[in-house]
Amino acid sequence: MKKILLYIALFCSSWMVAQTSPVEAIVDTTNIRIGEQFEYKISVEGTENVIIPKLELKGLEVVDSLRLDTLKNKLIQKYILTGFDSGAFYIPKQQIFIRNQAHFTDSLLINVATVKVDTTQIKMFEIKGIKGEPYQFDDYKNTLYWILGILFVVTTVLYFALKRSDNEEIKTREQLLNPYQEAVRNLKLLEEKLLWQNNKVKQYYSELTDIVRNFIERELNVPALETTTRGLIETLSDFTETKSILTDKETITSLNKLLQQADLVKFAKSKPLAHEIEADRNIAKHIVDNIKPNIEIEESSEVDLVIIVEKPIIKNPSALVKIIALLLAIGISISIAYSISKVTPKLNSLKTPITNVE
Repeated sequence: MKKILLYIALFCSSWMVAQTSPVEAIVDTTNIRIGEQFEYKISVEGTENVIIPKLELKGLEVVDSLRLDTLKNKLIQKYILTGFDSGAFYIPKQQIFIRNQAHFTDSLLINVATVKVDTTQIKMFEIKGIKGEPYQFDDYKNTLYWILGILFVVTTVLYFALKRSDNEEIKTREQLLNPYQEAVRNLKLLEEKLLWQNNKVKQYYSELTDIVRNFIERELNVPALETTTRGLIETLSDFTETKSILTDKETITSLNKLLQQADLVKFAKSKPLAHEIEADRNIAKHIVDNIKPNIEIEESSEVDLVIIVEKPIIKNPSALVKIIALLLAIGISISIAYSISKVTPKLNSLKTPITNVE
């Protein structure tokens, strides 16, 4: 009878100790297969001054550590565990600190069983070969920077080379033109700019008078560009009286009217009407057609062959080449960047191989 009472007392005391333990560890299953996951949960009575150390295991692995929950003055920490080796493995006691006092959970035994495979029914897959990692943009970042730098240098050199050749070509062509051809060409180019139509009347008259003065300077060998309007008219009048040039007084008068109109526009902010501007343009063409030196100049056949005024003029033809070159360089750069960023895992690299076995 005394032994029975002793056993009852021991049982009650152990039950009371178990009931008073503030920490508890449980799992949803103690038997799993290789690779199968299960839940391990630690419950702690109380929420203040609680420290749960990092979970350390042997033979088992932590798949995920879930967020710490609080439920009715109780902390609950859940883990997702698994095992990849068959056998029996212990989840050791976990030391939990509550108000600087250590408490231990129970250790739990987990059995990890292998998966039986019937090779007579299931076909075994062959081991796959080495599969390389896919290319990433960072793998080619430095190379891309070098390519962009080289393209920038090539484009810059090409631009200035074309610009220089274009200037030399224009200069050469201008040297082949006689004063009359140059003046007619410049008048045509001036009309194509549509300056006065865009409210740039002052610039229009400035270029118009420069064309006329440059023609007179080249044709008659007088400093027309640096001479005042009055001085130029007096000089041409003297030439007319001495018959040094082939023109009439009406042309000289028209030139005087044109230059005075230009001076009013440039310095007095005069605003002529559209029909007056058209008339002044015709006057300039009339002056170019009717002022000639009083000598017979037999133009060489080489100059006669250069009839640029009569042909359709393309504005700065080399500019088109420059634009095409720049667009081509930009297109190549964008294509390279796009190709590198879209490299798929189909390409094999020389990086550390990964063996993939099904």
